Amino acid sequence: MVGFIFISIVLILIFIIIYRKNAGKNVYKYIINGVGNVYNKYAPYSFKEVRAKVKELGQEYTLRQYTTQALIFALIGFVVSYLYFYNIITSIFYCIAAVMIVPYLTYLRCKRIYSEFIFEQVQVYVTNTIMEFATTQSFVKALEGVYESDVLEEPFKTDVKIMIDMAYSNGTINESITFMNRKYDYYVIKNMHQLFLQITNEGAKDSSDALENMSLDVDMLVENVYRDRIDRAAFHKKFIQFGIVLYLMVMLVQFLLGVSTYIGMLDSIGIRLLLHGILIVNTYFLLNGEKYYNENVGAE
Repeated sequence: MVGFIFISIVLILIFIIIYRKNAGKNVYKYIINGVGNVYNKYAPYSFKEVRAKVKELGQEYTLRQYTTQALIFALIGFVVSYLYFYNIITSIFYCIAAVMIVPYLTYLRCKRIYSEFIFEQVQVYVTNTIMEFATTQSFVKALEGVYESDVLEEPFKTDVKIMIDMAYSNGTINESITFMNRKYDYYVIKNMHQLFLQITNEGAKDSSDALENMSLDVDMLVENVYRDRIDRAAFHKKFIQFGIVLYLMVMLVQFLLGVSTYIGMLDSIGIRLLLHGILIVNTYFLLNGEKYYNENVGAE
């Protein structure tokens, strides 16, 4: 109890100091801006681009949503750990640790949204290039048609422009195709490029059937991807529910043993270490599941 009072006093003093140094300002905004400055300084450049695109797409969380998420995590961390240890100081540490997970979840979520956006751009690129090629019978002219139609968004649009410039500079499409295949490792792109390469280098009297079959393959791929997203979203919801139930299994143990008996067992260092291990393993299990859900978008 003494430790809890001491920590509370320290937190109050920190708040007062910050408030006095920032008179006339909103302390909450000051803290948020401070965290944002740290993020901008140390976050990987690639992720800054990803998050900027997520904001542009209008899918970034608002400040209120992030605050609500952090409060929910803090509450869950405090309540669950208190049910395990019946110790306020320990619960405060778990509360802080739970809030520290929020940036990692933000990172995973932004990567998933960006990956889904890129796949949609891949679909638009392949579909429209096939349509343009069917008319022009020229890969470079097809790329120019897609680029000028403004159906693509950044950064994909700029990469198509690079392909066009490379084709005119080198007098061949080979290097352009190599560039795009390396940057976007999707088999639907590689297959389309391979088909156009064969038509360009070897010639073909009638490529309409091959183009039609490729369009059907793209439609099938897109249908499978979106169906996979729906299935994964449903599984993700059940997975989170299962993870929460795992945390609350301690309540079943207390029901079977009796709360007083359980609290008496907490005097043992071995029992406390075991409980800490259970919490850490359960959290690792949940975070791994989140990582899988957000990184494996089912595009390929």
